[in-house]
Amino acid sequence: MLQRFFIFCSGADTDILEACSAGENTKYAGIGATVFFTAVMATIAGSYALYTVFDSYFAAIFFGLIWGLLIFNLDRFIVSTIKKRDSFFDELIQASPRILLAVIIAIVISKPLEMKIFEKEINQVLLTEKNEMTLDNKDQLALQFTPATTAITSEIAALKDEVLTKEASVNALYDTYISEAEGTAGTERLGKGPVYKEKRDKHDAELAALKELKTTNNEKIAGLETQIATIATDYEAKVAETQPIIEGFDGLMARVNALDKLPWLPSFFIFLLFLAIETSPIIAKLLSPKGAYDLKLAEQEGAVKSWVEQQKAQRDILVTTDREVNNRVYADIAEEQELYDYKRKIARELMQEQATAFYKKQKSVL
Repeated sequence: MLQRFFIFCSGADTDILEACSAGENTKYAGIGATVFFTAVMATIAGSYALYTVFDSYFAAIFFGLIWGLLIFNLDRFIVSTIKKRDSFFDELIQASPRILLAVIIAIVISKPLEMKIFEKEINQVLLTEKNEMTLDNKDQLALQFTPATTAITSEIAALKDEVLTKEASVNALYDTYISEAEGTAGTERLGKGPVYKEKRDKHDAELAALKELKTTNNEKIAGLETQIATIATDYEAKVAETQPIIEGFDGLMARVNALDKLPWLPSFFIFLLFLAIETSPIIAKLLSPKGAYDLKLAEQEGAVKSWVEQQKAQRDILVTTDREVNNRVYADIAEEQELYDYKRKIARELMQEQATAFYKKQKSVL
C-alpha cells in the first residue's frame, strides 16, 4: 500500500509498472518518496514563513498545506515528464529546465527553514537594529521639539540675566551709599549727610524695582518652564506612539534581511542540502539505466503515435478520394443539354424582370 502511494507520487504509469519487475517498482517508489518528503518539508517551511506574516496558526497551517501541495504537484510533474532517451546528452538537455526549476524551488523551501534554524541569531540582529532604530527615532523626533525648547531656554536665560544685571546695579548703589557714610568715597565726610540720604534713597528705589523685577521674571520663568515640561511630555508621548512600530519590526522581510547579515556558510550548506533533496529525483532518473518500464512506455507511446499517424493518413486519402468523385460528378452534369436549357430559360426570365424593374424606376423619376 505504501509502495503504491509512493509510485503514485513519482508520476509513473501504474498499469505499466504492474507488468515490470519488483526492482522497477522499488526504483519508482524511491523517487516518489523523495517527491513526497520534499513536499512535506515545503509544507513545514511554508507554514513557518506564513506564520511570520499572518501571526495565526490556522492561517499558517492552511496556506502551508496549499504551498506543500503546489510543490508536490510541481515535483511530480518534473519527474514524470523526464523520458529516457538513447543519448545522455539529450536527456540532460531535456532535464535542464526542470533542474533550473528545482533550484528555484530549493531556494524557496530552504529560506524559511534557515530563518527557523537561526531564529535566535536573527532575533539578536533584530534587537540590535531595533535599538538603533529607537535611538534614531528619538533623534529625529527631537529635531521637531528642540527648536522650541531652545528658544524658550534662551528666553529664560535672558530673564535671569536681566535679574542678575539689576542685582549688580543695586549692589553697586549699596556700596556707594555705604562708602559715603564711612567717608571713604564721594564727599569723603564721615556721617549720614544729605548726599548719603540721596544715594540711600536711590538704592532703596532700585532695590524695590529689583524685587518687583524678580517677582515678574520668576512668574515668566515659571510659565516658560511649564511650556518646556509640556513640550517634553509631547515628545515622550510621540516616542511612545512610534515605539510599537519599531517593536513590530520583525516581519518576513526583516528576518530575511537579518539572515543575510549572518555568516553565509551555514546558510549555504542548508541550501545545498535542500538542493540535493529537490534535485535527487531528477538526478536519479538521469543516472538510472533504461529499464523495462522505460522500454514499455516508449513502446506504448510509439504505438499510439503510429495509430494517430495511420488515422491521419486514412483521413487524408478519404478527403482526396471524395474530392475526385465530386469533380467527376459535376463534370458529367455540366455536359447535359437538359440542365443547360433549364438554366438558360431561368436566366432569360431573370434578365426580363430586371429590365422591367429598371424601366419602371426610370419612369417614376421622370
